Amino acid sequence: MTSTTPSGRDAGDGAAGDRRVQEVLRRLELDVGRRLDGLLQGDFRGLVSGLGSEPGETRAYTPGDDVRRMDWNVTARTTEPHVRESIADRELATTVLVDLSPSLHFGTAVRTKAELAIAAVAAVGILTDRVGNRLGAIVADGTALHTVRSGSGRRHLMALLHRLSTTEPQRSPAGDDRDGTHGLPEGLRRIAGPGYRGGLAVVVSDLLGDGWADPLRAASLRHDSLVIEIVDPRELELPPVGIIELVDAETGEVREVDTRSRKLRDRYAEAGRARLTDHAAAVRRAGADHLVLRTDRDWVIDLARFVDRRRRSRRRPTSITASRAGAT
Repeated sequence: MTSTTPSGRDAGDGAAGDRRVQEVLRRLELDVGRRLDGLLQGDFRGLVSGLGSEPGETRAYTPGDDVRRMDWNVTARTTEPHVRESIADRELATTVLVDLSPSLHFGTAVRTKAELAIAAVAAVGILTDRVGNRLGAIVADGTALHTVRSGSGRRHLMALLHRLSTTEPQRSPAGDDRDGTHGLPEGLRRIAGPGYRGGLAVVVSDLLGDGWADPLRAASLRHDSLVIEIVDPRELELPPVGIIELVDAETGEVREVDTRSRKLRDRYAEAGRARLTDHAAAVRRAGADHLVLRTDRDWVIDLARFVDRRRRSRRRPTSITASRAGAT
């Protein structure tokens, strides 16, 4: 006799689906890890650029250390230069706030925005993976926040990626003021609170919502913060293909437009550019770093360039769009 899940699917089909997801995630982990290792020549430092908020032990100065970390008392006492490490230098707590609301489940290029968001989380896990480091997550599905407890190691990362890949987007009821990015401000307020030790906070979202800038600023006071903005090319320009329907993924609202109009396409492109510019400025004002990843680009190269540039310049927030990264 065949058993079924509550959704009516055959249990065997569900298990096969889980195996397929696991296989995709394993390939993703291997591919991303191998490519990042080659592009960064095995040196994954650079994702964390801050000085850390919690003082740790002192050690002898070595060429290349940041002079702002000099421990002058110990240096005077021992007559040898010493620097003070931060807790983040030795054990890093990373929290990823992942937006998987309906607007992320859209894509017109190589992958959907949700797939790229999950791949970005995989890269963060790989780049921060070392003994003592821990990775946790807050997942926004469109109407609620779900917490994934922090852990370490490959098995934990794979479990987190599986959780993300099986998260179903939830659309808010019509008229509800909680849009698809409702969880972003709330999630940032949680990260800024006393429940999360200072470390690395990574926001992965398309930022298509309001109210996240001030909470991001509060989180950046406590954490070294990075915003990874996910963009699809059709959010920046429309092809001249005639009459099409534009659907708001968060509300379900449908609008019919005629893309043969050059004026309409120009206005659409101008609005897309302005949105990216506004997002970059807001992230910079919040004291966070900013990376734009596009679904139609080789995102691993863009990420590696960002990490390398961040590693070389650790003095001010970095903002790199995919187009700028590709021009270097």
